Amino acid sequence: MEELKITTNIQVCSYAELVEDDRILVDKAKAMTQNSYVPYSHFHVGAALLLSNGKIVGGSNQENAAFPSGTCAERTTIFYAHSKYPEAKFQKLAIAAWQAGDFTANPTPPCGACRQAILEYEKLAGHPIKILLYGRDKVYVINGIRELLPLQFDEF
Repeated sequence: MEELKITTNIQVCSYAELVEDDRILVDKAKAMTQNSYVPYSHFHVGAALLLSNGKIVGGSNQENAAFPSGTCAERTTIFYAHSKYPEAKFQKLAIAAWQAGDFTANPTPPCGACRQAILEYEKLAGHPIKILLYGRDKVYVINGIRELLPLQFDEF
C-alpha cells in the first residue's frame, strides 16, 4: 500500500502586513458582509473579486427558508462577475465573515461547493487566483484554490 501526503501552503499574516491593493480588496469583502441576508444562520459572509479589467465586484451570502436555495458569498460574487464581465479574468478573491457583532477572529474558508466553483474560473483564467481569507487576528493568503482543494474534481 502506498501513502499519499498532501501539503497545503498558506501564508499567515496580519491585515497590516498586506499590500495596499490586498487591503482594499479585503475591506470590500468586509463591507459586503453587511449586505448579507442571513435570517437563519446569522453568519454574514462577504466576498470581493478583483478582475483583470481593474474592476472589483462584491457579493454576500443570501439565505432562503427553502434550504439549500440560498447562495454563498463566493458563488454570488463569482457568478455575477462572470455574467457582467465575461471577458475579464479573475485575479484575486477576498473573503470575510461577521457574526455576533464583529468579524470572526479566524479566517473563514470557502465551502466545498465554492471551492469547486472557484476552480472552474481559475481554469478559465489560466492561472491561480490569489485568495485572501480575512480574520481579525490573522489573514490567510493562498496562491490558488488548488491549495484548498488538492483532490479536485476536474476533467478526465
